Amino acid sequence: MVERKQNRTGWRAFRKDESGAALVEFALMLPVMLLIFAVIIEGGRMMWSYQAAISGVRDAARYLARVAPQDICSAGGSVASYQPQLLAIVRESIDGDALFPASLNVASVTPSLACHPGSYRVSPAPVVAVRANLTMTFPFAGIFALNGGSLGTINTVITDQSRVFGT
Repeated sequence: MVERKQNRTGWRAFRKDESGAALVEFALMLPVMLLIFAVIIEGGRMMWSYQAAISGVRDAARYLARVAPQDICSAGGSVASYQPQLLAIVRESIDGDALFPASLNVASVTPSLACHPGSYRVSPAPVVAVRANLTMTFPFAGIFALNGGSLGTINTVITDQSRVFGT
C-alpha cells in the first residue's frame, strides 16, 4: 500500500511540473514564426528586385535618349533596332553578370518613340519610352502553403521615358 501512495504522489508531481511547457509552446509557434520569416525574406527580395528593375529601365531610357538621333522625328526614324541593347541594360549589370535572381524574369523590353509638336528648340520634340514586362515567382511558396495560402507569380510592367538629346 505504501508503494501505491508513492506512485500517486509521483504522478501528481509529474502533472504539475512545468519544465517542458516552453518547448511545447515553441513547437506550437514554430510554423507561425517560419511563415513570418518567409514573408520578411520574400518581401525584401521582391522589393530589391523591383527597385533594381526600375533602375535598369531608367538607365535604358537614358541610354536610348543619348544614342537616338536628335532629328529622329523630322527624319522619320525608329528606335526598335535598339531593343537588344536595352534588354541587356535592364537584365545585366555593367560587368555583364545577371542582375536578378533566377525567379525574376524580364520577359520583354520594348522601346517606343513619341514626337511632341510645340514651340521647342527642336520641333517636334522626340521623347523615347522604355517598357519592361517582369514576371516574379516565389521560391518559398511551399512555406506559404503550410498556412493554407498560395503564391503564384506576379506580373508587372515598368515604364520610363526621357527626352531625346541625340548624337
